[in-house]
Amino acid sequence: MLSLEEFRGIVPDKTLAEIYARARGLYGKHIVHVNSTYMGGGVAEILYSLVMLMNDVGIDTGWRILHGTPDFFEITKSFHNALQGANINLTEQKKELYLQVNGNYSRFTHFDHDCVIVHDPQPLALIRSYRKRQPWIWRCHIDLTEPNPQLWDFLTGFLLKYDQIVVSSEKYYKDELPIDQRLICPAINPLNHKNIDLPEKTVMEYIKKAGIPTDKPIITQVSRLDPWKDPEGVIEVFKLVKEKVDCRLVFCYNLAGDDPEGVQMYNRTFRKAKKYVDKGDIMFVVGNNDFLVNAIQKFSNVIIQKSTKEGFCLSVTEALWKETPVVASNVGGIPVQIDDGESGYLLPPYDIEGFAERIIHILKNPNEAEAMGKKAKEKVRNEFLITRLLSDYLDMLNAVINRNN
Repeated sequence: MLSLEEFRGIVPDKTLAEIYARARGLYGKHIVHVNSTYMGGGVAEILYSLVMLMNDVGIDTGWRILHGTPDFFEITKSFHNALQGANINLTEQKKELYLQVNGNYSRFTHFDHDCVIVHDPQPLALIRSYRKRQPWIWRCHIDLTEPNPQLWDFLTGFLLKYDQIVVSSEKYYKDELPIDQRLICPAINPLNHKNIDLPEKTVMEYIKKAGIPTDKPIITQVSRLDPWKDPEGVIEVFKLVKEKVDCRLVFCYNLAGDDPEGVQMYNRTFRKAKKYVDKGDIMFVVGNNDFLVNAIQKFSNVIIQKSTKEGFCLSVTEALWKETPVVASNVGGIPVQIDDGESGYLLPPYDIEGFAERIIHILKNPNEAEAMGKKAKEKVRNEFLITRLLSDYLDMLNAVINRNN
């Protein structure tokens, strides 16, 4: 069971004391988080640690998973894409199914809590099926820079009932939305298996078990195989890098239960990479083991994150924590994490040549890369650990609950 005292030595004692002090105003309160999957993706990872820590500091906190059909998750995946700017055919049938699943779930899930925190669009409409007796918070982990107008209008009807909206970047604030909006950056848990400091021997054991040769520098993208992560563009970058430096590309990917596009995107990316896969220059590794992902991020010479849209991107945070140089797109919450040229490199998402040039520079200048990695880790320590997230949530809950009393 994760406890706050385990973070002594990782963050200052003063930080821990401040968290305990913030929790005192919430003693006796009962909080519940709701999202659509218990594993796969950053939201589930955050909640796994956050819920335990909230309980540890004295706040009764639960976690509920929305139950949906495959058709429902097809629809909500299209919602996810449309919130990030994609087109959508928002038919009445799709709206009806979305509302039906949320409504059915409300029949067997009762919220006798002091605050309900709903994550992302899948369970957003739950608020429609309850008599509102407590504050509700919508925590959106998606890039809302340019949401599809038709979908945004539909969802706004539910958002108007919420007391607070939380986003991962100030760029996502909506001036036209008459709801209090708050910035809270996601965070990683440095004590979980994905982020603990693994001995070099253990790292090499996992690399060997995954079948990754160690004879060449490794470039890795750790992410879902999702169109927004642009894995096909990563292959184009790799082609240019390989002309200058003999290296290998690893896609360390996972699949989530609420993402029906994953298999389709895998097949599409694999077909594009097949010539290089056959030669052993590109590898696909399923990141279904946190120790394995940790080892790959640590062993890699460069982490690339060529997203075209990104809510925040915890895989970048994880790599920075491990002092592995990161070359990433200047989109969403990524630039909050990286000081360009100091703790990593930022580029426009479609700048294939720019990505290749920065990666080649890192591979040819290991001393500079090492210095960059140390700066990156310190920034994560100060701003993007789970203790900071816990503190931000406690501040928010104190404000929202007291405002409603």
